[in-house]
Amino acid sequence: MIRHIVLVRFEPNTTESEIIEIFAELEPLRTNISGMGPVASGKSSSPEHIERGYMHGFTIDFDTWDGLHAYQNNPSHQKIGAKIVAAAQGGIEGVLVFDLEFET
Repeated sequence: MIRHIVLVRFEPNTTESEIIEIFAELEPLRTNISGMGPVASGKSSSPEHIERGYMHGFTIDFDTWDGLHAYQNNPSHQKIGAKIVAAAQGGIEGVLVFDLEFET
């Protein structure tokens, strides 16, 4: 299993409703990408307060690396990714991606 973790430092003028709308576009991708699990997204509520500006993010579990690659190469995903980068502080510098392989 691969957990795809994306953290974002959005520009301060990006509203919560805009962020929710962008993240909501990810879930429908499941209908076209085999092995893609549900999307969990939102704003950090960590009691540790060490987000370093990465206050929003999402995770998606994939059955295989092939599923993650299909997601990465999907044109709809690429459009959503471009929206995220455009709204992030410093563009791609405001986006952190971490893929964790684990056993279930």
